[in-house]
Formats: sequence, structure tokens, C-alpha cells
Amino acid sequence: MRFSKAYIALFGLLFTAFAVVFNTFPRSTFSELEKRELAIFPEFTPEKLFDGSFTSEVSSWFSDSEPFRDRFMWLSMQVKDLIRLNTGEEHITFHAAEPDTSDNLEDLADIGELTDQEDLNNLTDSTYNYENHVTADEIAKIANAGIIIVGSGGNVRALMAYGGSGKGCTGYAEAANKYKETFPDVHVYCMVIPTSVEYYCPEKMRKRTNPQRPTIDNVIHHLSPDVKPVDIYETLGKHASEDIFLRTDHHWAPLGAYYAAEKFAQVAGVPFRDLSNYDRKVVHGYVGSMYGYSKDISIKEAPEDFVYYVPRDVTYTTTYIDYTIDKDYRVIGMGRPYKSIFFYKYKDGSGGAYCTFMGSDTRITHVKTSTHNGRRLMILKDSFGNALPGYLFYSFEDIFVIDSRYFTKNMVDYVNENRITDILFANNIFKAYSRHTYSNYVKFLTQTNGIQKPKRSAQPTDSLPAPAEPATTPVARPDSTSSL
Repeated sequence: MRFSKAYIALFGLLFTAFAVVFNTFPRSTFSELEKRELAIFPEFTPEKLFDGSFTSEVSSWFSDSEPFRDRFMWLSMQVKDLIRLNTGEEHITFHAAEPDTSDNLEDLADIGELTDQEDLNNLTDSTYNYENHVTADEIAKIANAGIIIVGSGGNVRALMAYGGSGKGCTGYAEAANKYKETFPDVHVYCMVIPTSVEYYCPEKMRKRTNPQRPTIDNVIHHLSPDVKPVDIYETLGKHASEDIFLRTDHHWAPLGAYYAAEKFAQVAGVPFRDLSNYDRKVVHGYVGSMYGYSKDISIKEAPEDFVYYVPRDVTYTTTYIDYTIDKDYRVIGMGRPYKSIFFYKYKDGSGGAYCTFMGSDTRITHVKTSTHNGRRLMILKDSFGNALPGYLFYSFEDIFVIDSRYFTKNMVDYVNENRITDILFANNIFKAYSRHTYSNYVKFLTQTNGIQKPKRSAQPTDSLPAPAEPATTPVARPDSTSSL
């Protein structure tokens, strides 16, 4: 009986402690671990109360913004790392974690399922067209959301498996063709950016991911003869032993974007300068998005250097127009143009270092350079494309940067008003595969200027199931005096 009373008292104290923490301590508003803003308390309206959405949103806010959220998640990762299941002969560990299907995994997971067996049977060894000499023999394990964790210690790397088909991504090519048809006097280019899994997946794990070369070939095959492909697949492969992809983040590294920009400049026939013309900057101790997505503590314990390059001997001014978005990442407002910096500074250890370039996705960017050659480039991109413009200040007189998710102007008017001479489609392969991406590009051509009030019941239009580029790159949170 004494044991029972002590047992009850102990759990009573624990329950009371949790009640005090969750109900009285300040609630979290931003998760560095998940790289996103957390839910806010919903606005009350009688309509939302009667249809039940208010109480549902309150419940979501309460569970999403608990005090010390990141610390609890870190503790959970530590425990899960100790509880491993099904360790096979190849040292492949299957974690107990269930796949995360939150909205934060939307963009890079539009292709979450492997293609059907018929497609897989049609693949041959030559289809891969790239032989991994970097991590081919490394140990690997599957973490949360199907993410492949390769290696151990300070060299661990997280990879997002690719499930697309060699017959897919045709819509992306058709969108580029549509732009060439609409703007016959403008040079149009199409760059599909491979992701790190293509170059660093151990051979023993190849069955967990599909090859990306067939999809890229399919895009190139469907491009109009007047649209110029920028095929960077082999370009990146030649430099795979260098730090061209981040180990702890789903993005490529700025060095990978440099080699891609060099290839694009060759295709476009514009000047390009090598890295000797740039100042090398480093953010030490960087841990990117794959820590939160994989829920694997080994990523947290293997920080890396985030290295980027700032051009010298060229002057430039950067003008932004910011969008205001709601909790569902829909545009609800647009600001006035203002000038600011292009490269934002982050302290060592900051998880937001990829926002170095332009600070955020939720804006239109215009860079005016001291290069005078009459060439004016517009880049249509996702967050992978953020790292490209900084290498092209020597190549173009003006550079305009537009994200596939946030643009409310009429594209025909925008291209004509800004006298665009070159348009580059630059999306990572997951985004290029998404119907939402290429349908947005086509919609931009005919939409009316201005903010259109979104319908509350709007549903995503992606063609494939969404289980990780985040739905948006986080708004810049500089740790120094740099600010928006």
C-alpha cells in the first residue's frame, strides 16, 4: 500500500509539473529545429465557432506551440536513437519513427512514392549515368520520412529519397515551352537541379530511391528546339568529391550553385568569372533542415561549414518587394519596393544560414549591377535558385528573381516593362516534378495584377502525394546587425 501511495504521488507530481509547464510557461513561436513559424492562436469569429474550425485551430495551436518544443523534440531524438529496429547484415538501421506528413515536408516530397514496378524493370545500369565514388561503401540507415542517413561521425549526410519516374516532369518542360511561345524574342533556358541523393547514395541503398537522370532526360526531350537546356547533371557529378551539397540540409551548397551558374553562363553566352574574383565567407557550426526532417540526432551532432562567396569589383543595388503570407503560405498582401542588402550575415551556429541569399523566398528581387551588356535575366526558381544570382552579377546588367510560389503580377506585363532578355527556369527536381510548380508558372502569364483574396477552402493541386524543401524558406532571422 505504501508503494502504491508513493507511486500515485510520483505520477501526481509529474502530471502537475507538466500541467504547470504547458499552461503557464511562455509558448514557443519559432522552431529552429523544424525551421518554421509555429501555429498562432486563431482569430475568433462566430462563424468559425459554429462550424467547429475555431476549436480545431485552438487545439492545433496548443499542440504545435508547447513551451520548450525544440528541447522536447531533441530529447525524443536521443531516445529514438537508442531504440533501433531490424539491423541487417549491411548495417542498415530502420528507426521506429513514423513518416512525418506535416506541411513542412510538402515541397521536396511531392514525389514521395516510388514508381510502379514496370518503370523500375525498364531501368538499366546505364540509366544512372553516374557512379558514386564518395559514399558508395558507407553504412546507411533509414530515418523519419524515408530520409537516408549515410555515414557516421562528423561526415554523416542526410539524403531525401527520390520517387519520380523517367516518364514524369513533362509539364515543367511544357511550361518553359509556353514562355518561349509567349516571348519569342526572349532567350528561355531550363535547368532541372538534381539533389544530393543522386550523387551520394550508397549502392546498397539504391533500391530505396529512383535515378534522376531519366527524369531530366525526359524534360530535355520535351523542350521546344528554341528552349535551351542547361544540363548540370554531369557538371555536378564531376565535382561530387567537393562540398557541392550540404550534408545537414536538403539544399545544395553555394559551391554547387557556382558550378551550375558557370554552366548556365556558357549556354547563355555571357561573361563569367571564377572564384578568385570572390571573397570566401564562412558560417561555422551550421546544422540545416535535415535535422528536423529526419528526427535523427546524428545530424545535430555533425555540424558543417556553410561557405558562400561574395563578388568583388562589381557594384550592385538590390531592391525588394515583400509579400505577406498567411499561415497556409498564401499571399495576402504586398509591400512597396525598398533597397537592402543581397547577402545577409549570420553568426556561427545559426540554422538560418541558407537565407544568406536575399533573406527570404517571399519576395520579388531586382539586382541592378555595374555590368553593361544589355542582358536582363529573370530567374524563376524555388529556394535552390537563391544561390545562383550572386554568381551572375558579372554576367547580366539586371537580374530579377521570382519564386514559383509567390508572384501576383501579370508575367507578360512584368517581362515587357522590365525589358527581360533572358528567362531561366531553375528548380530542383522535386519542385520541377510538382504540378503546383509548373501550373503556377503558366498561371502567371494570364493572372491579373494584384493580390487575389484566397479561398478558404483551397486545396493543394500537386499531382503526386505530398509527404522536403519547406513550404517556404524561413524569413531571414539574421543574428547580426543586418536586417530586412
